[in-house]
Amino acid sequence: MQIITLALMVAIAIIWSVPVNAQCKTWEGSPKMEAATDAHTVYRGMVNSKENKGYDNEEAFAQWKMAYEIAPAADGKRSFHYSDGRKFYMHKFNTEKDEAKKKEYVEMILKLYDEHVECYPKESPAILGLKAYDMFYNFRSPYAELKKVMDYAIEKDGNKASYVIFQPYASLVVYNYTNDLMDKETARDVHQKLNEIAEYNVANDKTYGSYYKQAQDAMNGTFAPIENNIFDCDYFKNKLEPQYRESPEDWDLIKQIYNRLTAQGCDPADPLVSELKGKYDVLVAKENERRLQELYKEDPGLHANALYKEGDFETAASKYLEAIEMQKAKKSEADNDKLADYYFALAVIKFRKQKVYSQAREYARKAAKYKPNWGQPFMLIGDMYASSSSSCGKESWDKQMAVLAAIDKYSYARSIDSEVSEEASKKIGRYAAHKPEKEEGFMRKMKEGQKVKVGCWIGETVSVRFK
Repeated sequence: MQIITLALMVAIAIIWSVPVNAQCKTWEGSPKMEAATDAHTVYRGMVNSKENKGYDNEEAFAQWKMAYEIAPAADGKRSFHYSDGRKFYMHKFNTEKDEAKKKEYVEMILKLYDEHVECYPKESPAILGLKAYDMFYNFRSPYAELKKVMDYAIEKDGNKASYVIFQPYASLVVYNYTNDLMDKETARDVHQKLNEIAEYNVANDKTYGSYYKQAQDAMNGTFAPIENNIFDCDYFKNKLEPQYRESPEDWDLIKQIYNRLTAQGCDPADPLVSELKGKYDVLVAKENERRLQELYKEDPGLHANALYKEGDFETAASKYLEAIEMQKAKKSEADNDKLADYYFALAVIKFRKQKVYSQAREYARKAAKYKPNWGQPFMLIGDMYASSSSSCGKESWDKQMAVLAAIDKYSYARSIDSEVSEEASKKIGRYAAHKPEKEEGFMRKMKEGQKVKVGCWIGETVSVRFK
């Protein structure tokens, strides 16, 4: 019985003295411990010395290789042999031209990553993150291989998985989904898992929480092009409502969220969508008004037209004058047609809305000056004369002379502008009945064709004509 016990104890001692995995051997208890520690000390001194070339040092590499081969896991407390080995081989990878050798270096680097994780499991999150980083950015590894590493990192480390995997995984998902290599359920699942890891660490990791947040924002920016395809309305509501509640008066944010939810097909009757629409409509109205005011500032003539339609004739007149001054300031580049239109509009306001005849006629004449062969200004002056004829003088003869002045303006308008010919002819025919009788002319010793000055404000000279 004593012999069996002794044999068992020897067997147990042997089991504990030999590491389960050879890559996790340490120099503790090794017959080559001194050689390993010496090589370790030498190469570490070289890579950290300013006088040497760091990891671009073949002598240091040889010493590292000796230390690594004897004790891959060093003393079991420090993972330098794995991390330093990767740096040596990464330098070789970056400076090597031969593709076959570069491939060998990549395989060695990935092997050292795997051994590092196996032998120092507590460092797994950071190491798997760095492995994914190198595979994605430096080695351009196939996405299928990269996905295995990142899935393993999430499975092994859970919420402790490194934020470094966020961007590579997001890029992989977007590429695969866009190219029909991944379905929306898988893409959505990855998005959810990564964001859960991020949220956990933002809330609980005081040291690296801000890094997780930054990586999460970048990752979700990468996911953005496929979000509309892989998520439904509820996802966007849950994602965007907190932003809205935090800044409920941020008009740009309201517009952005409302447009996003409606584009995603959210029900208009949804309480959040309905609330946003109310504010969005106010926003649109304000924005349209702002743009309109900017347009009016650039084009006061357009503003004047709007004011005229609204019945604000006084302000409309001031805006037309402003528009006229703006055009005149352009000098040789002024638009004469616009000047004519503005003056004519002023003439209409002064005559038809404010009954200021003299000023109305002045504006009409200026309108005619800027647009030759335009009959409308003279038609308007004719209307002024006709409308004021009944109050022009005390006797009927004076009133009839005012009518002749009106007929003269209609006739002139018809002679220069065919577009007003029909209207002018109708008015000439209508007012012809108001010409003086020949008998009245005889009584006043007036002959056909004799020149007579019209009284009141008109003050023009007309040729006497009879019915």
